[in-house]
Amino acid sequence: MTAVVPPLQSPRHDYAARPFFAADVGGTHVRVGLIQPGTTEGHAIDVLSYRKYRCADYPSLSAILSDFTSHTQAVSDCIIATAGYALPDGTVITANLPWPLSSNHIRQDLGFESVHLVNDFEAVAHAAAHVSASQVLQLTGPAEAPRGPTLVIGPGTGLGAAVWIPLGNRSVVLATEAGQASLAATTELELAVLQEMLREHSHVSIEHALSGPGLLNLYNALCAVRGVAPTHVTPDAVSAAACDGSDPLAVETLQLFCGILGSAIGDMALLYGVQGGIYLAGGILPKISQFLLNSTFVERFLNKGPMTKALQSIPVKLVEHGQLGVIGAASWYLEKKATEAFAA
Repeated sequence: MTAVVPPLQSPRHDYAARPFFAADVGGTHVRVGLIQPGTTEGHAIDVLSYRKYRCADYPSLSAILSDFTSHTQAVSDCIIATAGYALPDGTVITANLPWPLSSNHIRQDLGFESVHLVNDFEAVAHAAAHVSASQVLQLTGPAEAPRGPTLVIGPGTGLGAAVWIPLGNRSVVLATEAGQASLAATTELELAVLQEMLREHSHVSIEHALSGPGLLNLYNALCAVRGVAPTHVTPDAVSAAACDGSDPLAVETLQLFCGILGSAIGDMALLYGVQGGIYLAGGILPKISQFLLNSTFVERFLNKGPMTKALQSIPVKLVEHGQLGVIGAASWYLEKKATEAFAA
């Protein structure tokens, strides 16, 4: 498949000719692509090979990349998109990965010339604005919006969020830790659920509710509020029972999830001055897309008093593109190298 990134007005260099690896590293899955920078105007990205791995099946990211190499070819450069905070020594601080992650160790293990780290949703933000209309589900707002700051957010193993900001024919991305902000409650039921969560945590973050584990947190807290023993032990079980309507408490939990999601995203749109649109990504939402469409998500997104009219002008779309993180990491790398070459 091919994704197009913004055209860059700089001469082509060696980095824009040789293939490289781009990996999207999540808490549950790692997606890896062999990327060939395109030769067409606009720097199209060709994904020559693509594989998806379960983190739990491998002892390290090096082992996953080694396996991918055995099915493709050796390359010199690797770009890794992952959640967490990268320290100057290349170590990533994150609570969501099952094993330590260090760019220096990966470079040594596999003999790469270079290993680059980028925040996972910063990477996704570099790709989201270039996804075709056939790859999104429109939730609210106009089909198109003015070119401007664009929010990309998604609940998965954690909650990632980034803001893509256009600057002429280039862009910058503001990587955020919005998921670590405090969870706000709007309804009496949400207040009761939040109070239940505060019994065990002095700080309840947005991510504590809006993620895969967060969905289970909501379910367990709601069970406590209702005085009912939990029957589901995984987020997938909760969402499945909600979507098929077999468990009223699971349905109520997913309704809570969707309402809180709409409210939180509306807050972020106002905080970050979003004008160009909002893309919902992550592993959970495509599985519950129809439930989300019929939930209070849009109502809660727009429920911002005098700012409702401003939010009505922002398109909100659900991204269905499974390779978005890989393409985003590749896009980020090529734009970074082109900017460096242009400045040289």
